[in-house]
Amino acid sequence: MTADVEPGTLARPAAPDTPLHAAQTALAAFILLLCIGPFVLVGVISFGDKIDGASWQWGLSLASYQRFFLGFEWPERASFVYPVKLWFSIYYATLAAALAIALAFPFTWLLTRQSRRAQTVWLVLILASLSLSEVFVVMGWDVMLSGRSGLPALARGIGLTEWLKLNGWMPLLQEWDLANPRDLKFKTSTFATVATMTYLVWPYAVILLYPSLSRLDPSLVEAARTMGARPLTVVRTVVIPCIRLPAIGAFLLLFVYHLGTYVTVTVFAEPSRQTLTVTIYDAVRGATLDAPFGAAQSVVLLAAALAFLWISARVTARARRP
Repeated sequence: MTADVEPGTLARPAAPDTPLHAAQTALAAFILLLCIGPFVLVGVISFGDKIDGASWQWGLSLASYQRFFLGFEWPERASFVYPVKLWFSIYYATLAAALAIALAFPFTWLLTRQSRRAQTVWLVLILASLSLSEVFVVMGWDVMLSGRSGLPALARGIGLTEWLKLNGWMPLLQEWDLANPRDLKFKTSTFATVATMTYLVWPYAVILLYPSLSRLDPSLVEAARTMGARPLTVVRTVVIPCIRLPAIGAFLLLFVYHLGTYVTVTVFAEPSRQTLTVTIYDAVRGATLDAPFGAAQSVVLLAAALAFLWISARVTARARRP
């Protein structure tokens, strides 16, 4: 039976379960602290003051941001070393993420055309490759691109290097930073940096593209083939438009992942073309011990990533429109 309610009065809602409500509030506050707390702390530290010959102290100084955008010797002389490193951070991340998606798409498309057993085997192998750390992968690429035991040595052994010299390809390869006057050279270079970064995230690209490609309606492909479209035309006009939004999402995820790449850039990139990740580590843990400057670089890098993601979100929103 339900309790009688006097006429003219409103029934009061049941009181919430106080212990459960308190536990949910505490859990939400804890998660919020873990997610936002580090960003707030880094932002506050970026306004600190560096003490000569010592560490740093809390403050409200813009010296670290001024040093980032104008250089340490401003106003006597302006230097844009760190904005250039920010540019290389975005450049490497964009190029490597785009190449990973471009290389993963045909592989994943052919993978979804295989039997279920073959797909399972390939997916298990790809997932197993994710257990390899960045240090292990970079070590393998370092050996493979080494001049004594890697691809340059193989090119000398099979006569490819001599053929490139005789046919005038060496000057062009030197312009691309892939050779010296006598031999092929892949370290240090933009090619080695981007190739290793692409390899690092290629398994992630396959895993991110696999759900959308595996759920693609086969009747769409069959209809296009029945109308006389060639395989490449089917992929270009049917498959790619159907997965463009998942592909954009995968690209953005890989882009953000690459912004934090450290070991690859340290080993394969030239010092003048290294990224903010390296200089952030040098400021925080290196010889300078300038935590406010390292925090300021982190804030700028985060702001640039957010701006890039915002622009991409606008582009994606326009792509959703009919």
